[in-house]
Amino acid sequence: MIDVAPVADRSHAAAVTRTRTRLLDAPIGALPRVLLVAAALCLVPTWFFPLWNMTMFAPQYPDGLRLHIYSHELTGGNGGQDVHEINLLNHYIGMHDLQESDFTEFQWMPFVLGALGLLFLRAAVHGQLAQLLDVLVMSLYFSAFSLWSFGYKLYRYGHDLSPTAAVRVAPFMPPLFGHKQLANFDVYSFPALGSYALIAVMALVAAAFVLAWRHGRALAAEA
Repeated sequence: MIDVAPVADRSHAAAVTRTRTRLLDAPIGALPRVLLVAAALCLVPTWFFPLWNMTMFAPQYPDGLRLHIYSHELTGGNGGQDVHEINLLNHYIGMHDLQESDFTEFQWMPFVLGALGLLFLRAAVHGQLAQLLDVLVMSLYFSAFSLWSFGYKLYRYGHDLSPTAAVRVAPFMPPLFGHKQLANFDVYSFPALGSYALIAVMALVAAAFVLAWRHGRALAAEA
């Protein structure tokens, strides 16, 4: 007697594969295209505005020392003088100077942001769900990796202290987000306009994917 169950299972699997293929090849519709173009435009502020701001207050610095972290550079408040002041303080506790050359992120981040913008526009023009899924995954990976890289950099700065420093302090982790007391300094760290633009990018791409997925399922059901 011939067992038809394996044949039926293979037929079902093949049908499911064809359905998924049709779904990924489906056009994404007009509104998701508009959202992708809007996401590409939201990347523009990341070149002109800081991604993160850090402010340090102490009795001797009542107005605070400020760091502005862009996608391509690190600047300080007070016309850049605050970076010099922070490096002087870091010298006493054996912390490495803040130098742009140590931030490899400044070399690749602007390129990746530009590449993402081009991929958003490409997906908007060609308009297939598979391409939209690709840019969504790449955007999620870029955001997660960038946040991890920033946190790891802060960790290394606070833990790679010179043993010959004039003032010995225990290794520490500057705040990635929020407030932290470090010796006599109140340190505040918060995302800036550039990061909020990236959040808007992620929201727009995610919304475009959800709408395109629903549109694709409706087309696949009609086929």
